[in-house]
Amino acid sequence: MLLTLKEVLTSEEVKVARELLAQGDFADGKLTAGLEADRVKNNLELTLDEKLITPLNNLVMGKLVQNPTYLAATFPKQIMAPIYARYTKGMFYGNHIDDPLMGPPGQRFRTDVSITVFLSEPDEYEGGELVVTTNYGEHQVKLNAGDAVLYSSGSTHHINEVTSGERLVAVTWLQSSIKDAAKRELLYNLHLAREELLQNQPGTETTEHVSNSYINLVRMWSDL
Repeated sequence: MLLTLKEVLTSEEVKVARELLAQGDFADGKLTAGLEADRVKNNLELTLDEKLITPLNNLVMGKLVQNPTYLAATFPKQIMAPIYARYTKGMFYGNHIDDPLMGPPGQRFRTDVSITVFLSEPDEYEGGELVVTTNYGEHQVKLNAGDAVLYSSGSTHHINEVTSGERLVAVTWLQSSIKDAAKRELLYNLHLAREELLQNQPGTETTEHVSNSYINLVRMWSDL
């Protein structure tokens, strides 16, 4: 599943995030790359300055983890603090799949869903599209600042070369309580139908059947 989350951050919140990023130092992104990504990664990432990282994470992650679409689509069990990445002219990230396990020793977790929160407006840079390969082919993603996209961490994806301007994003990964991506997509679609029925046909037998089926499938498939 590839899904867009609209206005995770407001324009004012994006402005605050960018003001914080402007104060930070960025290092070669290869320092956080796995064995596969190291060969194809060409970007910069914000260094771990707690004075900047803490308010950034409180803002970006604080809004993301409250987003109702994020919650309904991912069933989050554990989420990683984001990486803040900068791409300037000539930078890119070649084809790769995200590492299956992330986190420090003793706190490793499985990556099921990858999320990118866009912090630059699309007209601020040329190129730089996120390209995700799905069962239906390649999809290019370049969203408004404050919007986010989520997709399976097992999907092959890349970032096209930035030919001008600057691309700023926050990237994070999570472990879902629903391990199977196809089951997560089915549950999300069923959630949408359930929500519509609860709003428009409350108390009917059909609504009860759909709602109960959704609840029991979550119970059946979750690994909490």
